[in-house]
Amino acid sequence: MTAREQIAALEDGMGRTIVGQREVIRRLIIGLLANGNLLVEGLPGLAKTRAIKALAKNLEADFSRIQFTPDLLPADVTGTDMLYRDGGKSEFRFHPGPIFANIVLADEINRAPAKVQSALLEAMEERQVTVAGNTHKMPPLFMVMATQNPIEQEGTYPLPEAQMDRFLMHVLITYPPVQDEVRVIELVRSEEIAAAQSSDDGSGSLDGNAAQTATPAPAAEVIPQQAIFDARREIADIHVSAAMARYMADLVAASRHPDNFSPELARWIEIGASPRGSIALDKAGRTNAWLEGRDYVDPQDIHAIIHDCLRHRLGLSFEAQGEGITANQVIDQLLENVALP
Repeated sequence: MTAREQIAALEDGMGRTIVGQREVIRRLIIGLLANGNLLVEGLPGLAKTRAIKALAKNLEADFSRIQFTPDLLPADVTGTDMLYRDGGKSEFRFHPGPIFANIVLADEINRAPAKVQSALLEAMEERQVTVAGNTHKMPPLFMVMATQNPIEQEGTYPLPEAQMDRFLMHVLITYPPVQDEVRVIELVRSEEIAAAQSSDDGSGSLDGNAAQTATPAPAAEVIPQQAIFDARREIADIHVSAAMARYMADLVAASRHPDNFSPELARWIEIGASPRGSIALDKAGRTNAWLEGRDYVDPQDIHAIIHDCLRHRLGLSFEAQGEGITANQVIDQLLENVALP
């Protein structure tokens, strides 16, 4: 299979266990192919962790989950040097922490204090970890996916702007439509029946209809890591015209000088996006174009991913927050006020 066919199979495999969140699945794949890190935010029970686990399950990759809590220490994330005694000799050896995996789930990242959150910074940006003066490289395929809950803010530690900026995209998960929620109920029920069937001792406690319902779907083919690297090489060759590059830069520049575009933007934006915002638009835009089967980037690719790339990079004014203006609304205004190429 070609790289595109393998990535399509990966997306399809994730869709078998994640119902009603196709956009979220697409964002996770874009982050993986763009070699970036993702911050996934949503209310409890919206399959944030399940979606990330589904990605790791359908990909030939080592998966690690770190549950962030207030008593977590940086060494619990990065690892530490431990003293070993062998043949009368003593030496320190590095014992790697859970950060040394291909896909790292930082669950409820805002539950741990800043010193623990900062333990991820070097790994996310430099793809390495320094412990006791020694540098340890991350694997070639490495991605941090952090989750956080937008409610229950008591006892949490909001991520600083510098760390938020290191996430390629900030993905929001919302409630599924009613028809999709019905499918969620049926999916979970079938998984429970299948689990009960597999543990049945053969006494026939499950009737024939239940057994038929519990028949598991064929296991999805695990996609090799090489498919990701092949896809990245093809994405690197996606054409970006000078006009499109200027369009991306203009969108980010408009967030820094909103008074040049509209009075509303001037009132709403206090801090604009950094150059990482432009880089994120370029990376995610090229990846979206590749997934859509094009060898060039056009405005619809930018419009498809701009909210995820910029919503966590904009600092809204107190006036905007008081009026209930969201980052998505501000980005919509940016799109309306910046001329298309």
